[in-house]
Amino acid sequence: MKMIRKYLALLIMMAAMWPQIGANAKDWPTQSVKIVLPYPPGGASDVTARLLGTKLTEMWGVPIVIENRPGANGIVANELAAKSPADGYTILMANLGPNAVNHAVYRKLPYDSVKDFAPVVLATVVPLVIVTSAESPFKNLKELIASARANGGKVTYGSAGVGASSHMTGELLAEMAHVKFLHVPYKGDAPAIADLIGSQIAFALPTVPAAMPHLKSGRLRPLAVTSRTRLASLPDVPTVEEALQLNGFEALSWGGFMVPTGTPPNVIAKINADLNTVLQASDIKTRLSGLGAEVMGGTPDAFARFLLDEIAKWKKVADVAKIQLERQD
Repeated sequence: MKMIRKYLALLIMMAAMWPQIGANAKDWPTQSVKIVLPYPPGGASDVTARLLGTKLTEMWGVPIVIENRPGANGIVANELAAKSPADGYTILMANLGPNAVNHAVYRKLPYDSVKDFAPVVLATVVPLVIVTSAESPFKNLKELIASARANGGKVTYGSAGVGASSHMTGELLAEMAHVKFLHVPYKGDAPAIADLIGSQIAFALPTVPAAMPHLKSGRLRPLAVTSRTRLASLPDVPTVEEALQLNGFEALSWGGFMVPTGTPPNVIAKINADLNTVLQASDIKTRLSGLGAEVMGGTPDAFARFLLDEIAKWKKVADVAKIQLERQD
């Protein structure tokens, strides 16, 4: 009986407080808003956050502070954001690696992308492109796969690191094409591309923005893009699905926004609505398209479903490839 009375008293107290909480959410924001990024300045996520942040500053009339917290495959930034107050003043720039792949490859994490964060909006998706050296004998993806099949485990590919989107995409390709590759991890796309140009590895899977300058210079040859449809920036390059008749093949890097769980629904709704408005601005769409990104937008629920699908997808790939990591700060 005491327990019931305490519970009822708590409900009455919360009901009394709710109008104040709603009012605070309605008045939000009244101070600067921080966007936490898991990557250093200069990358696609950083550029995206700063572009959108400038627009939000104009809309909200408060400063948007971009806080770059790279380290430990995004764990540092995610842990910081997860432990921040749930008031909307700390927003996480979520990404494929930290928020989907990490759950597949790490035994233990200090955050949970599903339980510790409330999705706000999926902002962009960025396809990868399978590339080889201009001097390579492989003229198309079929030839590369045929070589891998004939030389099991000896055809090398470079990635941006163990657990990176390029690594996981290479493993997904191997699984769906029923071949084996030899994975060569690098510390980022740039060194992998450098060795690829020098013919030290057979192929790589960088993001389109990372590969584009080398495709334009002719030093790299594109074999396929990892999206379900061809890209306007590479109209003559087939998708993996087209090139190999692999139904359902898709691998995309992506970026979206989340807030700590417990953030008032009114605040989440406002951030979602305003980010959707910003993402549809013509200058923003033009700039992001120039980076090789496809502008998305949508509801928090849609982003939540997308995230769950991504976690499940890459968990399966990690299990098949037996990829397991331990945290190293």
